[in-house]
Amino acid sequence: MEIDARFRYYFQHPWSRLIVAYLVTFFNFLIFAEDPISHSQTEAHMIVVGNCFSFLFNKYPGLEWNALKVICWILAIITGMLAGKFIFHRQLFGRYLRLKVFREDHGSWMTMFFSAILFLFIFSHIYNIFLLMAGSMEPHLVTDYMGIRNESFMKIAAVGTWMGDFVTAWMVTDMMLQDQHYPDWGKAARRFWKQGNNRIVLFWTVLITLTSVVVLVISTDWISWDNLNRGFLPSDEVSRAFLASFILVFDLLIVMQDWEFPHFMGDLDMNLPGMSTTHVKVKLPLCKSIFKEEYHIHITGKWFNYGIIFLVLILDLNMWKNQIFYQPYEYGQYVGPGEKIFTVEEPETLQFFNRSTLTYEWRSTNINPDSNLTYVERDMFLHSRWTGSGLYIKCLAFIPSLAAFFLFGFFVWWFGRFQDSETFPENPDKSYERIKRKSPSEYSKEMGVTPEEVPMNMSDSLKRIGTPMLLSVDGQHFGATPSTNSTISMETQETHPSIVIDSAEQEEPAVSFDVHKLSP
Repeated sequence: MEIDARFRYYFQHPWSRLIVAYLVTFFNFLIFAEDPISHSQTEAHMIVVGNCFSFLFNKYPGLEWNALKVICWILAIITGMLAGKFIFHRQLFGRYLRLKVFREDHGSWMTMFFSAILFLFIFSHIYNIFLLMAGSMEPHLVTDYMGIRNESFMKIAAVGTWMGDFVTAWMVTDMMLQDQHYPDWGKAARRFWKQGNNRIVLFWTVLITLTSVVVLVISTDWISWDNLNRGFLPSDEVSRAFLASFILVFDLLIVMQDWEFPHFMGDLDMNLPGMSTTHVKVKLPLCKSIFKEEYHIHITGKWFNYGIIFLVLILDLNMWKNQIFYQPYEYGQYVGPGEKIFTVEEPETLQFFNRSTLTYEWRSTNINPDSNLTYVERDMFLHSRWTGSGLYIKCLAFIPSLAAFFLFGFFVWWFGRFQDSETFPENPDKSYERIKRKSPSEYSKEMGVTPEEVPMNMSDSLKRIGTPMLLSVDGQHFGATPSTNSTISMETQETHPSIVIDSAEQEEPAVSFDVHKLSP
C-alpha cells in the first residue's frame, strides 16, 4: 500500500506545515479567550493529572504522614520510569508492536515520562488506602482537585500551550528553511536563514519578546477579550467543543506532516531551537561499583519537538473535556439575558449559594448587604454563551478528533512497523562504536577477513558473517581529502541510517557516500 505521491507533495508542503503549526497557536489563544472556565473562581480539577499534582504538591497531612507521602511518590516515579523503559518501550512498543519510531532507545524518555504519570496516579490511590485505614484523614485524600482556582490554572495552561506551540511552530519553520525536499520553495529566505547565526539570534529574540508580552497580557488581564471583540461572533458550548476538537486534529497533523512520518528512520536530524546542535547529550556520573558502562541522556531534536506536542496534547484534551461536559453552575457561573454567561468573582461567597440562588433572576433582584448593590452588578459579564445543548450534540465534536486519532494509529500500524521479514535492530550504534575505536586490521579480524582480503567489497564481508546489509559502497566514490568530513545528501532515502566517519578522530581519509548509489 503506497500513499499517493501528489497527495503527499501538497500535504507535506512547507506552506501546509507552516499554516497548520501557526493556526494551532492562534486557535489555542482563541479558545482560552472564549472559554468561560478561564474566568471561573472554583477549584480546578483535571483527570489523572490533577491526582498527580495533588499527590506531589499539596494536601500534606504533617508529621510522619509527610514522609510516607514522599516515599510513595518517589517509589511511583522510579517504578514508572523502570516500567516505561523496560515494559512499555522495550517490550510493548519494541518487541511486541515492533514500532520503528521506538527502535533502540528512541522515544524512551517520553515513554518513561507518561509511564511515571500513570504510576503516580496508581500510587496516589494506594496512599489514599493508608489514609482511610487511619481514619479521620478524609480532608487529606488525594483527588483530581488541584487546590488552585480554575482562573489561575487556565492562565498557567495558556502560557504552557503558548510555549509548546511556539517552539513547535519555530522548529517546523526551522526545518522548512534548512531542508531541500522542496528546492524551489523560499530560496531567498533560506539563504538568509543559513547565514551565520541568524536562526539562533532570531529564535531567542522572538521567544523572549513574545513570551514577555504573552505572560504580561495573560497574567495581568491587561487586555480583556470581551471588551476587545464586543460580542462579535460570540461562541456557544457547541462551537467551543468543535474548536477544541480541531485543535486536537491539528496537533496530530503537525506530527503526521513530518517527512519521516510514521517511521522517523531517516538520516536527517534537525537542530534544536535556538541551538546549533541536533541533540542534547548529558553524561551521567560513572559509579563503577554499580554501573559497568558509561550512560548518557540523549534527546534528539525530533523527539524534543514532538514530545512537547504530546505534552500540549494533554492540556488540549482537558480543554476538549471541559467544553463537552461544561455546566455553568459547577463553575460558579450562571446564564443571563441573551444566553450570556455571568461569573461570580468573589470565590468566598460561592459556598453560600445553591442552584436556586445562583441564577440571574435571584442575583439581579437581591441586594448584597456589604455593597448595597445587586449581586449581579459585582459579577463579570461574558459574551460567551451557553444554550443548554444536549450532550449528544456536543459529542459530535468528537468525530473529527476520533477520525484523526484513528488515521494516526492506522498509519503508524501499517507503515511504521517492522515486518516479520525485517530484522529488528537492537542497537546498531554499538557496532559503530567498535568500528570507531578499533583499527581496520582489528575490525577485519572480527569480521572474519584476513589482511590480504581487506580490499574486498564491504558488502561481501557483511554477507559472509550474515550481517543484514543496510547499504552498499561504490568504490569510485571514495574521497581522498583527509581534511573534509563525510556528508550525506538531503535526498537520502528515509529508510537508510546515516554513517559519518570523523577524519579528525580517525586520522584517515574521509569517506563520502553517494546516496543515489545506496541499495537496500
